Amino acid sequence: MVDLAEKENMDNLTFKSDTVLSDVHLHCPNKRHLMVRLNAVGQPVFLSYFKLLWNTDNWASEKNVREATTEKEHQCRSGEELCDKGRNSLKNERELNTKGLEALLDDDGDLEVVRRPQSASDLEVEDLLRDKVYPVILMRGEDAFEDEEQESSCSDVVKIEHTMATPLEDVGKQVWRGAFLLADYILFKRDVFRSCTVLELGGGTGVASIIMGMVAKRVYCTDVGEDLLAMCEHNVALNKHLIEQGRGEIKVKELDWLKDEFCTDPETPYSWSEAEVANLHDHCTVIMAADVFYDDDLTDAMFRTLYRITHNLKNSCTVYFSIEKRLNFTLRHMDVTCEAYNHFRNILNDLESLQDRKMKYTVEPIKLDFCQFLIYERTEQLELWKVIAEWLT
Repeated sequence: MVDLAEKENMDNLTFKSDTVLSDVHLHCPNKRHLMVRLNAVGQPVFLSYFKLLWNTDNWASEKNVREATTEKEHQCRSGEELCDKGRNSLKNERELNTKGLEALLDDDGDLEVVRRPQSASDLEVEDLLRDKVYPVILMRGEDAFEDEEQESSCSDVVKIEHTMATPLEDVGKQVWRGAFLLADYILFKRDVFRSCTVLELGGGTGVASIIMGMVAKRVYCTDVGEDLLAMCEHNVALNKHLIEQGRGEIKVKELDWLKDEFCTDPETPYSWSEAEVANLHDHCTVIMAADVFYDDDLTDAMFRTLYRITHNLKNSCTVYFSIEKRLNFTLRHMDVTCEAYNHFRNILNDLESLQDRKMKYTVEPIKLDFCQFLIYERTEQLELWKVIAEWLT
């Protein structure tokens, strides 16, 4: 357990200069645990519950009993209902986040924000939101697994263990909006991914792979670092109730973009077997990566890995990238720029114009007009891209 002095330190707002904080939880009701003093207590682990804006109990019957005509009708009806439900939920959340704030100017002309005291109705709405998204700090020795009865009642909740406010090298342990955007698209286009073999590059905590595991046959969720991969594997286990409904399988594996080969050393944790490498090459038709483009050198390494893997696949492949443009003021430009995003776009352009006699890469953006199944702020800085890697005949 955490003693009183340590708890007080955790509630103080003290960040190092290189601390990176995800925006996913900034509008959640339970804010007290978000700002932790990392200098004193390291990186505590949180457990967050992300509610799906639909009922997953119907998936088994939808998967086993359906015909082409009735399935199409069902998709049209459910798609409209889900869009309406998602929009209403987001509208309520945004109204809650902005309600009670009044902008005023003080005597010096500075902006002063005054918060209206919460009414009983506000607290009721806050309690409803708490059921959908809330981070709970896990104390030492505490386990996130629940008993079977409670587990079965969470068929529409994704549970993710993660950290917050990490140094740049540990950002994979946080939860990012780009993963939710990709997850939304997977659920919206679930028939496209049904029964596929999928590779995720830079899977982090495993959010996108877990959602993909609800519809795909097999997902290889990859990243680097034994502690991160262990966290990802634990999250897969936490959400087995969702994955089993789709009869999918998720394998957590190491894939280092700075190395030219898969790690097949059986003594290394999360290494690949020769059979798994062969299965990937023979059956993979989808590759995805969510919010991994924040460092130019890593972006270059990721695209080199992508190029190598697509040239070893037996089939043509579709690649999905989600990215969030992050504005930064730089002294070099003396302006606000998106350097990491600009580098990503330049690499995409180079990939499409690549003169390759074996494979052609076609790049196109995906419109973000599809339903939202998870509660997060889908900002205008979020983008989704599709790359089709086709073998030339």
